[in-house]
Amino acid sequence: MKLSIVIVSYNVKYHLEQCLRSLRRATALIESEVWVVDNASTDDSYHYLWARFPDVHFIPNTENVGFSRANNQAIRRSTGEYVLLLNPDTLVAEDTLAGCVRFLDEHPEVGATGVKMLNADGTFALESRRGLPTPFTSFCKMSGLGKLFPRSRIFGHYYMQYLDREAPAPIEVISGAFNMLRRKALDQVGLLDEDFFMYGEDVDLSYRLLKGGWKNYYLPLPILHYKGESTVKSSYRYVSVFYNAMLIFYNKHYSRRNRLLGYVVKTAVYVRAFLDMCGPTWDKVRRALGFPPPKPCPVKYMSFDFDTTPVSHMFAALQTQDCDPGALLRTYSAKAGVVIMPGEVVPYVPSQTDTPTDDA
Repeated sequence: MKLSIVIVSYNVKYHLEQCLRSLRRATALIESEVWVVDNASTDDSYHYLWARFPDVHFIPNTENVGFSRANNQAIRRSTGEYVLLLNPDTLVAEDTLAGCVRFLDEHPEVGATGVKMLNADGTFALESRRGLPTPFTSFCKMSGLGKLFPRSRIFGHYYMQYLDREAPAPIEVISGAFNMLRRKALDQVGLLDEDFFMYGEDVDLSYRLLKGGWKNYYLPLPILHYKGESTVKSSYRYVSVFYNAMLIFYNKHYSRRNRLLGYVVKTAVYVRAFLDMCGPTWDKVRRALGFPPPKPCPVKYMSFDFDTTPVSHMFAALQTQDCDPGALLRTYSAKAGVVIMPGEVVPYVPSQTDTPTDDA
């Protein structure tokens, strides 16, 4: 077996259905297997998808065991020479997987590859390439120096925007949304650290690969990531889990080197978490006092028939828009009976999706 694809899912059955359909096209010429671990979804994901994808291996969990542990469940059962960790809210272009496999075949020193991730409007997702969150790099990001000097190799190292987006390049951290790993490297450095319930496990694994002598690479091959369809990023739970993951990583890899610096970093993390939680709290206070919510800006969509349109064609159209902000991807499918757009899934009605671009 050449490639094992592992997806952990939680309450995103329609996004996952679309992801699996894109994988069918992308693996047409690759010996592969797909594993889906359902983390106790309440939207009937398992039964809905099991009937539609009989060739996919499903592992239905009775409780949400977290992202790392769920991935490890499938990795241990998989047999591929390469293992792809993939988010369920992604779309994969037809040639992306073949390009990654070919690169790993030709570069035995590379332990893992990430790809060019696109946002729903076709713009480049900065998370496609990241540097290790060392104390200094983390300070630059949280203080805003990274935004002021995004192309600086010193202050902008976190997102590495000084690198060419259209050229392969060695990087430090590969996103957990798409991480194709060499099994030999995984066997050497170990699987995902299950102390990370969600978030941070990709940074930890990337760091362990580098420490193990492997190279991590960015490849300019596209996927689209809707980002966090199964999480509410303004929620207290998200803030708590995300910043707790940062502390777990720091305590594991940096705290023993400099105790005083450790206190500084931990304080900064707590302050940033507090500030992030103030946003939704202030919104609730404003609503309670009777202030009207901010008026949403008009949203435009670029619509495609997912049943007949190649994913690569959708990506090309999104990336060549000449408007700012750009239209967001909206796909409709008579076969699946749904329309999918960022943050929303609605029933398919042909008359609503018969033009390429519509105002919401």
